[in-house]
Amino acid sequence: MELRIMLVLWSEGPSSVQSVQARLDGDLAYTTVQTMLNVLQRKGHVSRAMVGRAFEYKAVQNRDTALGGAVRDLLNRMFDGSVEGLVMNLFRTRQIDAAKLAELAEKVAKAEGKSDANRK
Repeated sequence: MELRIMLVLWSEGPSSVQSVQARLDGDLAYTTVQTMLNVLQRKGHVSRAMVGRAFEYKAVQNRDTALGGAVRDLLNRMFDGSVEGLVMNLFRTRQIDAAKLAELAEKVAKAEGKSDANRK
């Protein structure tokens, strides 16, 4: 639920509880969204400011930074920090195949080439 709310804030920018609830297609009660936003604020994931008579909530970190931290946490907790362990688990459980791995390897090579070009 926290991720769904963060996705709304990342895509829409600063939003009121009512706006976030509307973007969640009414799946959650207003009070539930309000509680979750307050939890996210206490955790330091969002900030809030009074705008008119309502709080407006804003993501503190951008999406890439937050997702990078979540992936690092997953790697450390579940795979002892091993990227190879994660990838091999995806392969063994058939969540990724050799063709997709080859495609990803090409993308990595291109990205490395671009970053090398930027360093020159």
